[in-house]
Amino acid sequence: MQRLGVNVDHVATLRQARRAGYPDPVTAAALAELAGADQITVHVREDRRHMQDRDLLILRQTVRTVLNLEMAATADMVQVALAHGPDTVTLVPERREELTTEGGLDVGAHKDALRSTVRQLRDGDIEVSLFIDPEVEQIRAAHRLDVQVVELHTGRYCDADSDRQRTRELTRIVDAAKLAAHLGLRVAAGHGLSYENVRPVARIPEITELNIGHSIVARAVLVGMDRAVREMLELMRTA
Repeated sequence: MQRLGVNVDHVATLRQARRAGYPDPVTAAALAELAGADQITVHVREDRRHMQDRDLLILRQTVRTVLNLEMAATADMVQVALAHGPDTVTLVPERREELTTEGGLDVGAHKDALRSTVRQLRDGDIEVSLFIDPEVEQIRAAHRLDVQVVELHTGRYCDADSDRQRTRELTRIVDAAKLAAHLGLRVAAGHGLSYENVRPVARIPEITELNIGHSIVARAVLVGMDRAVREMLELMRTA
């Protein structure tokens, strides 16, 4: 069974909608861990639209499992990562106008900048993951950058509007996971995974970690974080 990383960004989104002090993503992270989450994932964006530096500071002090920081590959964000020392950094593409991350990194097109970022993070004793589309050229490019992990973007699978398209996208994920594992990379997956579509991805043996945020937080609004996390873990366990 894969490890479950719970992304608590959207708890902060709800808080920032009113610039209030609640709900607190730090509390949500603690509840997720108590329910069985293996990792807490947060995306600190350059515009700080949801997660704040204060959140990252306290999470580093309180997370008892693994703290995974998603961030853009910029000099400013590298300094944030080195200052706070998350266990893992996942480098993601980032545009100010997007609602959420819209695709994977183009590793080949940005290999020089990414190589410098990866080197700085690894020298800071931080494990590095690249968020990429499930494509052969992206996986091979990531491998050449000497990262330890790739996270496969599952958005196209999750957004498929027909069984045929969904099967095609799942096959791409399966093939990509096999290649990445063959190259010695640890394989994670995420983006858009929900209670309705997670099980086929959870069956892929090469994938060792799923990062899920929006669907768990949305479920937690209705039934509480403990139940929302446990229900997702049960779907993964029985897949």
